Parts: sequence; C-alpha cells; structure tokens
Amino acid sequence: MFRIRLASLLGMAIVMGVSAGAQAATVLYAGRTVTDVETLSDPTDLWVSTADLTRINGFELKPEGACLEEICIPVKPGDSTMVVERDGASWFNVSELARKLGQAYVHESEVWSFSEVPALQQNYYQSAIAPDFELQDREGNTIRLSDFRGKKVLLITWASW
Repeated sequence: MFRIRLASLLGMAIVMGVSAGAQAATVLYAGRTVTDVETLSDPTDLWVSTADLTRINGFELKPEGACLEEICIPVKPGDSTMVVERDGASWFNVSELARKLGQAYVHESEVWSFSEVPALQQNYYQSAIAPDFELQDREGNTIRLSDFRGKKVLLITWASW
C-alpha cells in the first residue's frame, strides 16, 4: 500500500510538470514588487529563469555576461555559481550577482529584497544630479523634481521616527 501511494505521488509530480524543487517567490527591487517568480529551492541563494532575471532587475544575459546599462558582470561558460541547467531550463543565481555587485539583499521565506546596485548609485554622486522623483503638494498636484531642472532647489525632509 505504501508503494502504491508513493508511486501515485510521484506520478502526480510528473503530471503537474513541476521542476524538482521549484517554488514561487516574491522579489522587491527599486520600488517594485515582482510576484510569482519561479525559483529553484535553495536556502541561501535565489535561482531564477533568465526571463525572470530581466523582469526582476533589468539585467540581461549576453555573451559578455549579465549586463545592465554600462555594467557587465562576466559569466563564464560552465560557472555553476552563476548559471545551472535543470530539467532543460537555465537558472541564474541573482544573489550571487548581488554579491559580485556589492548589492545588499535580505530574504525571509519566499520574499527577497534587494537594495540599489551601488555602481548605479555612483552615477548620481559623480554627476551631482539628483534622481527624479515626484510628490503630491497640499492641493494634490503632482510635483516632479525635474520640473525645476536648471533652478536651485532646497529639499527639506522630515520623518516622525
């Protein structure tokens, strides 16, 4: 009887087409929430499909590596710390990419949160141009920092905590 139940459970897993150890995750990055990201089961690293890599953080796999704007992290063929093949699909290690970029991240259960890529933040510091953002004024009108381009702006912030 145990063998029959085990065989039927294995048959259900094959029929459902679920990759061994695949599970869903949520990724937080750059103010966005990306849900239903299929991942490989790994307690320390986030392995995603190459399509989800682009959906999560904008990086694309190219012959020269994982690239975003002018940043390109080399990915050598056969480098199993960055890319693995399982069940005919390629999986990319987003947390290893973050370590190579010096990007902070945390995860709890199936939720992963990544900070900004430090090299992208350096562009703002070096150019001395603040990133554009928008807020509502007291009348509910949307005000963008870019509306004041070319003018001196004093930004005052306050927090209650």
